[in-house]
Amino acid sequence: MRQAEFDGTGSMIRWTEAAGGGPARVYVHGLGSASTVYNAHIAVRPELAGRRTLFVDLPGHGISDRPADFGYTLEDHATALAAALDAARVAGAELVAHSMGGSVAVVLAHRRPELVSRLVLVEANLDPRPPVTAGSSGIASYEEDDYVDNGGHAHVLEKIGPLWAATMRLADPRALHRSATGLARGTTPTMRQMLVGLRAERVVLQGELSGEVPGAGDLEAAGVRVVTVPGAGHNIMFDNPDAFAAAVADAA
Repeated sequence: MRQAEFDGTGSMIRWTEAAGGGPARVYVHGLGSASTVYNAHIAVRPELAGRRTLFVDLPGHGISDRPADFGYTLEDHATALAAALDAARVAGAELVAHSMGGSVAVVLAHRRPELVSRLVLVEANLDPRPPVTAGSSGIASYEEDDYVDNGGHAHVLEKIGPLWAATMRLADPRALHRSATGLARGTTPTMRQMLVGLRAERVVLQGELSGEVPGAGDLEAAGVRVVTVPGAGHNIMFDNPDAFAAAVADAA
């Protein structure tokens, strides 16, 4: 396990790493998730094995620290992720980033383009206040104190079901709420506008069961590949791991 300070007060973002060659491949999880849980079974597949691979847990999630006075906005998460990549001496990496993690990855690539050569965005949130989908938690509908102290967190864990709750219950409730509200608030410019303006190779993966990517035609016109993964919903890596691994390998 490795770590890097991300907030100037000693809080650490942590990741696990597998040795290998070529540009590093960095997996970034979504809201209430953890990178190893969602991606380790993909990273070891023959078409993806052999690369240097990092599984990064964002602040407030998994094995990373959860400072109470941290903002947990998309920009804050991107700053922490950059600290991890800088400490790991990673540049020109391929980021495979799911849901909220995809939003964070876009912000990182916009701010620090030298760190990112490819973005593989897996059902990423590209717009503020995204429509409710199977990957929506409902966390942002609560006020922070109601979510943290008045039963909101427990209610969400019950609502989302046991699989997502298995990792969400490991995350800090206040960090979850601030992350969810930051995701709903989005960025200026928006994540979509940032993505369109990037020079890195960009791929958007969308589960067939989730419907079409909003604005797919405009994304493709800007050089973003949009790939539909058959038989999959929001968690493509679990719903169709064969097709997901093939899509990630093809992106490389």
